[in-house]
Amino acid sequence: MEQVNAARSAQDLFGGTDAGHRYRTMAKLLHPDTAPAGQLRLAREAFARLALLWEQYRRGERKLYEGDIAHLYSADGGAALRKMPRRARDNDLMQREAQALSALERHGEDRHRAYAPLLLNSFRQRDPDTGVQRVVNVLQHLPGFVSLALVARCYPQGVPARDAAWMWRRLLVALGYAHRAGVVHGAVVPEHVLIHPGEHGLALVDWCYSTRGDEPIPAMVGGRLDLYPPEVAQRRVAGPGTDIYLAAKCMSWLMGAHTPGALRRFVKGCTIPYAKARPQDAWRLLAELDDLLHQLYGKRTFRPFTL
Repeated sequence: MEQVNAARSAQDLFGGTDAGHRYRTMAKLLHPDTAPAGQLRLAREAFARLALLWEQYRRGERKLYEGDIAHLYSADGGAALRKMPRRARDNDLMQREAQALSALERHGEDRHRAYAPLLLNSFRQRDPDTGVQRVVNVLQHLPGFVSLALVARCYPQGVPARDAAWMWRRLLVALGYAHRAGVVHGAVVPEHVLIHPGEHGLALVDWCYSTRGDEPIPAMVGGRLDLYPPEVAQRRVAGPGTDIYLAAKCMSWLMGAHTPGALRRFVKGCTIPYAKARPQDAWRLLAELDDLLHQLYGKRTFRPFTL
């Protein structure tokens, strides 16, 4: 039971052995029907985890992404991502993500659920060698989505404003969804904004830096310090306006030289250094953006976007 609960991955439990024999032996030992009195619940949990790890081992588990604080591995045949922090000291950030995604699930509007990945599970794993425990989040995988950081690499001169418009609109929807659920994302940077080019979808990921809007942002993303508003570096309380500032900076960065003057002025209004003077309502800001885009480009039409 201890070995199963301590395993960080399917490879930890089954790698380098006669995996099939090891699984059958452990399954027999851990089956709830043979559990000692008073240990039925623990046996059921360990047996379920053993079955999950065995399925992951059979299907293959590989590292897909490397982040500042965590690595993400393919799980459940590619339908999910297992997110494990590189350092146990970042367990609190992993817990923040789990709490934020749970809050979105409980309090967010169903019609906007696609703007953030689902939290499928969250648990602690103990390193069998060091005894260190890490918080692991299992997240919905979003195939076909790419980050704005990758989009920018494909458009080194900047994304045309008419194409960036639908991304910006959807990003504000994602923020409105989060803020109404009482969550501030806290790290709206290019690496955390994913789009689906063909379907014009958008999802906001990596909620490890999130808050409930009554405390400072716990950390900043390395390499993106220039996108943050003053209150973050100064460790002051963050709010919806913090996310709006980050989103405007992110989209301005994405468009680069393609940013029209009217949109530059819009960005300036969203990035006022004094937090209370900048917009705080993403839904109201979306309506203002729609009016501005209509003035610039006329009636909204679908524009295919390719990388």
